[in-house]
Amino acid sequence: MRYHKIRKMDISNGPGVRVSIFFQGCSFHCKGCFNPETWDFQGGEEFGEEQIQRILELAREDYITGLSILGGEPMHPNTIEGTLMLTKRFKKAYPSKTIWAWSGFLLEDLMGKEVLSYLDVLVDGPFVESLRNPNLKWKGSSNQRVIDVSKSLKENKVILYEE
Repeated sequence: MRYHKIRKMDISNGPGVRVSIFFQGCSFHCKGCFNPETWDFQGGEEFGEEQIQRILELAREDYITGLSILGGEPMHPNTIEGTLMLTKRFKKAYPSKTIWAWSGFLLEDLMGKEVLSYLDVLVDGPFVESLRNPNLKWKGSSNQRVIDVSKSLKENKVILYEE
């Protein structure tokens, strides 16, 4: 599996100052995507232990509130194992810091996937250019949902995230 880039201080993808990783590869190819350079599964760099260690080191700072995982598509069958490996390690190292992920898949499509147990928030659904709204917080189009994953799993229904 591959990644596109790691940001050591990201203030636009989730609350606070976060470490972000953009995984490489996406099959949705949403029209108007803000990151089409991440679509190619062969692009970017190899993702592995070195990148996990770098992310954990960057997140060590007290001002880092969490990890944001974007793409590409972090929940694609080609990338979900790497996403799981990273989220497990991150939560073990920083149980009080949050993990946010963005996916074109709906939460309902991801039910039963172990990775959900490590996510705090999932922004789900593909970007739809005709529903684009730059005033939305944490999402690009109005069809997308900002979901509180742990509450949703407990109640077995979608519970939206509230700040």
